[in-house]
Amino acid sequence: MTEDQHDLLLKAKESLRIAKTILREGSSDFAASRAYYTMFYVAEALLLQKEFSFSKHSAVIAAFYREFCKTGVVPVEFHTDLVKAQSQRHKADYDVRPHLSIADAERQIERAERFVGLGERVLGSVDEGD
Repeated sequence: MTEDQHDLLLKAKESLRIAKTILREGSSDFAASRAYYTMFYVAEALLLQKEFSFSKHSAVIAAFYREFCKTGVVPVEFHTDLVKAQSQRHKADYDVRPHLSIADAERQIERAERFVGLGERVLGSVDEGD
């Protein structure tokens, strides 16, 4: 695992921890948004394994599908979850009124937890104390 991959996985774990904290405080929109970023950081870390780096979220998501899901390395539901998460993040961040339910945010956090698990299975475990 490279230093950048390590740091992205640490960032993902911190983002997940914060998402859970925000949800406990009652803000489902912000929790879901933070959970999306957890997944996004893991996807970026995995793509670095193939020496890919992108500046656009859409490019990361497309490359994640192409390099990991389409090839069968990662189950396609990870891509589906990432696409759903991005859609919810857009709504959560840009809609004027809060709209995501607690259940929506909980599902988003569960997806994010699976992404962190995937990242650590593929790249190795990281500890937030690193």
